[in-house]
Amino acid sequence: MSFDLSVFSNKNIILAVTGGIAAYKSAILVRRLKDYGFNVRVVMTHGAQAFITPLTFQALSGNPVHTELLDPEAEAGMGHIELARWADLVLVAPASCNTIAKFAAGLADDLLSTLYLATKAPVWVAPAMNQQMWAAKPTQRNLNTLVEDGVHVIMPEAGSQACGDVGLGRMPEPEDLAEQVKNYFHQAQRAIAEKFGLLAGKRVVITAGPTREAIDPVRYISNHSTGKMGFAIAAACYSAGAKVTLLAGPVSLDTPNGVRRINVSSAIKMLDESMHQLEEGCDVFIATAAVADYRVAEVAEHKIKKAGDELNVSLVKNPDIVATIAQQSKRPFMVGFAAETRNVEEYAAGKLVAKKLDMIACNDVSRADIGFASDQNAMTVFFAEQYQMEKRDLEKASKQEIAQQLVEAIHDALNHKIEPV
Repeated sequence: MSFDLSVFSNKNIILAVTGGIAAYKSAILVRRLKDYGFNVRVVMTHGAQAFITPLTFQALSGNPVHTELLDPEAEAGMGHIELARWADLVLVAPASCNTIAKFAAGLADDLLSTLYLATKAPVWVAPAMNQQMWAAKPTQRNLNTLVEDGVHVIMPEAGSQACGDVGLGRMPEPEDLAEQVKNYFHQAQRAIAEKFGLLAGKRVVITAGPTREAIDPVRYISNHSTGKMGFAIAAACYSAGAKVTLLAGPVSLDTPNGVRRINVSSAIKMLDESMHQLEEGCDVFIATAAVADYRVAEVAEHKIKKAGDELNVSLVKNPDIVATIAQQSKRPFMVGFAAETRNVEEYAAGKLVAKKLDMIACNDVSRADIGFASDQNAMTVFFAEQYQMEKRDLEKASKQEIAQQLVEAIHDALNHKIEPV
């Protein structure tokens, strides 16, 4: 499952590390959180420093490590109150029995316990301790107190422990913890999008990638489309609150988070699935796929053997998917794409009218810097006459940024249509 790392670039995580052998896992956890794009600052108790050094966390996080409540250098830059305000989430992993007891009692005798009382951010604790310490009544009582206070307790795992015991008390693996943090912010972002998103409540169907038209069981006709633009638009639509179905041709891309993906191969199969999605209900149809214009009239049952200097293959025209959908009686808002190598805007404007689209985005795929395999793009967007909207030039940017601008253009058109009198 893929996602845009920039989604988390403004999210701040305080990782608090307390005393315990599981502290070594926290170093890996910093790496995983950074991989997802989070800003990470590490707070360490004195007990944690007996197991792993602050220098390790400083190197991994790229930020100074906070260890003292009254540290003149820290106070000059970011005191414990400012640190508490900075956080979007405080994750205590591992959370020792002693730290859990301090939190439950409301003590504030070191940096971490003071931070706990001073922050408005959600606090998560991932307990890690001996199985008998975990099962002890005072520990369970303290955990219940934390839950009542709104702290999210991540249950420990069972297994062999450093002391030789076997049972509950192992801190979950760093990858699992990082995944939980990622999902938490994704869900929070999704909730905001559903309430305030540009496409909140809309059902969007997107075609992406190339199609493959078989010649025989081995060979096929296709093109250079990678599907990157379509997948970026799918991710942007989901982030804008839409329910997204992605009809993907044969591409090597991870499915964007929250997007329903249906793999197809040929133009006929893509059309059939598009019609099926239309029957299920569709508000916006975005046709980014580079559909093959022609297919082989008769696909050979077996591999065609090499014979002679020429091979003649009869081709027939494929159906025009976007035009077919646009002609339906209950048509959605139709967005087409025009990938051209010359007369880009002229051809795109013609397709907008001829295919009865609401909006079309065109680009020059002959440019090496924004072609099929590029991670960047630049587009010009035209709107149908009834929208009375001027064309928009989307300057060269990442395909993720272009996708966000296209979502804005779709939203504006949906709310700007001038109905005929």
